[in-house]
Amino acid sequence: MLQIDLWKRVLIWAVCIAGLAFALPNAFYTRVETHNDAVAAIEVAGETPELAAQSAGWPSFLPSSLVNLGLDLRGGVHLLAEVQVEDVYKARMDSMWPELRNALRAARSDVGTIRLQPSGDDELRVKISQPEGMARAIEVARALSQPVTSITAAGTRDLDVAGEGDVLVVTLSEAERTAMDDRTLQQALEIIRRRIDEVGTREPTIQRQGADRILIQVPGIGSAEELIAIIGTTAQLTFQPVIGRGSSADATVPAGQEVLPSLDEEGVFYTLETAPVVTGEELTDAQPAFDQNGRPAVNFRFNPTGARKFGDYTAQNIGSPFAIVLDSEVISAPVIQSHIPGGSGIITGNFTVEESTKLAVLLRAGALPAGLNFLEQRTIGPELGQDSIDAGKIACIVAFIAVLVFMFLSYGLFGFFANIALLINVGLLFGLLSLIGATLTLPGIAGIVLTIGMAVDANVLIFERIREELKSARGPARAIDLGYEKALSAIVDANITTFITAVILFAMGSGPVRGFAITLGIGILTSVFTAIFVTRLLVVMWFERTRPKTIEV
Repeated sequence: MLQIDLWKRVLIWAVCIAGLAFALPNAFYTRVETHNDAVAAIEVAGETPELAAQSAGWPSFLPSSLVNLGLDLRGGVHLLAEVQVEDVYKARMDSMWPELRNALRAARSDVGTIRLQPSGDDELRVKISQPEGMARAIEVARALSQPVTSITAAGTRDLDVAGEGDVLVVTLSEAERTAMDDRTLQQALEIIRRRIDEVGTREPTIQRQGADRILIQVPGIGSAEELIAIIGTTAQLTFQPVIGRGSSADATVPAGQEVLPSLDEEGVFYTLETAPVVTGEELTDAQPAFDQNGRPAVNFRFNPTGARKFGDYTAQNIGSPFAIVLDSEVISAPVIQSHIPGGSGIITGNFTVEESTKLAVLLRAGALPAGLNFLEQRTIGPELGQDSIDAGKIACIVAFIAVLVFMFLSYGLFGFFANIALLINVGLLFGLLSLIGATLTLPGIAGIVLTIGMAVDANVLIFERIREELKSARGPARAIDLGYEKALSAIVDANITTFITAVILFAMGSGPVRGFAITLGIGILTSVFTAIFVTRLLVVMWFERTRPKTIEV
């Protein structure tokens, strides 16, 4: 029978109204965007008259989610960065040296005295004075190895140990290097994302490309240099023991030590132990502050492990200088005056307020595990984005009008119902995109245009089936009912195959391809809903009201 239960009617109209409500903010994009920015600023810094006025520009009881504009629509910065994974190998071996040194010293009766030799990034070379004890030295070093934390390398160890005459050679295994490369890329991705989120940038695209590269696209940033200043600094913070102080950068130091320049004192260089006591990875918080003299500084706090190491070292080295190093430059080298428990302290230097704020942001977000080499950088101006938006609008409007005219001329009143459903379909599409926080790109606009063209396919199938049923002398009610019933399988089959294609594009593609896949997939869902439910409800409501003896499709 040609009828729809009341609860189904209520549910269909409720979905339509909800979708259109979520799409509504996009019609007032600038106003809603200003409102959202003001609300976010109030949550962070508190309410001011200016922020209150901006937040009042959009009613709080209405939805305020927007479709985010991608790089090609909003303008912004495109970067392709290569992660210097070799830096991680060196840091790993440097941090391992104190542990290996202590283990070999414990076996001094077998191996004699030890001396660290010049080594590569992924190895430690240790000379022992008793070559006959090499087997014992290898045994001691192997005992320090751990299983590789990777599913694909289960059962392997992270260190390869061998002897070359009187030199013990400890290197990272191939499986460990592969696992470290993967961890480094994942950690770099997360830290870059946190740094960009800290400065309030909307909807960045940050994704891995290949074995050691990261693609970064950030809408709304004015220049590539501005973005590189945020994410290009590794912000490797270490606290290292001071061996000495001098005026030459070319001073010869033994293995296990390094010479670093002072950030504040020109011509001053510090000789430090390479192995740090504590690193920035053990920080839990960093905030801009002022020291006792009113100069900008940064307060920091360690996690329990870092706090214990920091406290133990300060208790054992009262009266000794202690260097705070950021990216291979000594920020300051204060003398330890007393035991510092609790794991908190302050970093002072010749900072401006902006510099101390930026340093706090970098330390909070975390240090990059390795340096970045920027292979490609482009700044896309907002003028290009506006041109893209205008072109997309024209394409959508032309496609929309063409489809509306065609449907009305081809199917008359039934085409008019299909056009109403098409309008609702576009509203539902934008409502869903806003609800999930999707990013709209130029290929995404192409997906919307394609959706508009495809949206009436289901209605065409239904109306043609109704025509066929009318030719077989069916009554109007029965013809409409059978038309929807017999066209359903063809509609579902056609849209399922297209939806599978959209899913594959999303899973296998990246960037613009994903933007196209998202709008295409959501457009399929909204098209099927409006064709099967909305147009049928409109036809049923019209039929119940007019009760025509004959119909013409």
